[in-house]
Amino acid sequence: EQNDRKRIPCPLDPKHTVYEDQLQKHLKKCNSREKPKPVYFVQDINAGLKDVAEIPEKQVTLSSLSSEELQNLIVKLKKASNGLELHLKEEILSHQALQEALNDPKNGESAFKHLKQQASILGNMERLHLLGPGRCFVEFGAGRGKLSHWVDVALQNVENVQFLLVERATTRFKVDGKHKRRDSIFERLQVDIQHLCLSKVPILEKKKLPVVGIGKHLCGAATDLALRCLVESYSTCCGGENEEPAAKRCRTATTEVAPDTAAGNGSNTEDHKPVAGIVIALCCHHKCDWTHYVGREFFKSVGLGAVEFHYFQRMSSWATCGMRETTSKASTSEESEDQTNDTEEHEQTFSMAESGSDTWQGILTVEERKEIGCLCKRLIDHGRIEYLQQQGYKAALQYYTESAVSLENVLLTAVPSPFLITEPT
Repeated sequence: EQNDRKRIPCPLDPKHTVYEDQLQKHLKKCNSREKPKPVYFVQDINAGLKDVAEIPEKQVTLSSLSSEELQNLIVKLKKASNGLELHLKEEILSHQALQEALNDPKNGESAFKHLKQQASILGNMERLHLLGPGRCFVEFGAGRGKLSHWVDVALQNVENVQFLLVERATTRFKVDGKHKRRDSIFERLQVDIQHLCLSKVPILEKKKLPVVGIGKHLCGAATDLALRCLVESYSTCCGGENEEPAAKRCRTATTEVAPDTAAGNGSNTEDHKPVAGIVIALCCHHKCDWTHYVGREFFKSVGLGAVEFHYFQRMSSWATCGMRETTSKASTSEESEDQTNDTEEHEQTFSMAESGSDTWQGILTVEERKEIGCLCKRLIDHGRIEYLQQQGYKAALQYYTESAVSLENVLLTAVPSPFLITEPT
């Protein structure tokens, strides 16, 4: 009788099957069923663009462009990038909390690469005085929660610390259990960043600790959603009476980080800022979305719009996956990382056909494609820097690890500006 029963794909998630005669019973307990929305769910609060008219229609692929159209795009890219700081400073640091793990001979190459990146992120957080008591660390795209784990290790003897791990997917092999006997509070928020209202998270409502937003390889649009979640929706709710409206702030010309005295040591600026700092390792610019992108005003200011953004985000992949001849070994290494149980890295899912890399192989050299891809990344990231500056933050981009460790090796950092410069009249 058991063999006669028919299995069918679950209508809620076709990745698994269920006996047809038990479908109704299964639907009531399926993990993919729609669950009640948590209190901190606010539809599209961090989505960005509301004007449907500005959202472009589906564009043609890069491979469909003529040689002349591509050259015009490259001219626009180079013109818009003129004057930008393209040679980033190196801030390849480490942290004592990870030294034992880094020296463990049992670690394979993949685990060692992740540890080096996590150690440098913590080192940069320490440089900005963001590792300290009385803070709530919000890890976006948390996966298994490894980055929060190491922050917690670094703050072993520190009191009044909270961790919020934001991850929309159900995650296996979480490391949260390691912290159950500790004083620090760990809470998972299973929600898309697009709909996350931090001010409605109960433990943040209760204590209102300054927030530090962190993330390791936060893919494409997720970075923009996280930035808007922190500096718009959360800061607006918690800004208090002493906050000056973002529109009145002067955009600073520099992209250097704030001085030590402003970023830490309990300065007045930090006391009034609900967000004490942001440290996010960037990646997957080809997954950015004009709808969510925080740097739209910057793009418009240099004569660019949704159409150019569409192509630049695709061309950004040339910085990595468009270099077959020179980085095949590195790419294999990155892919093998994705397949290990110890990793939560993004996967390079952007095909060569979509990026147009193969099509332009006879027209552009490998080095030219790499240079163009890097320019696209820097341009997109500069829009994010200008956005943060307009919101009253000192923001910077820096290399936080070697390209041999990860091809996506740029870290975005931001701390509240120590003062606001008024524009001369």
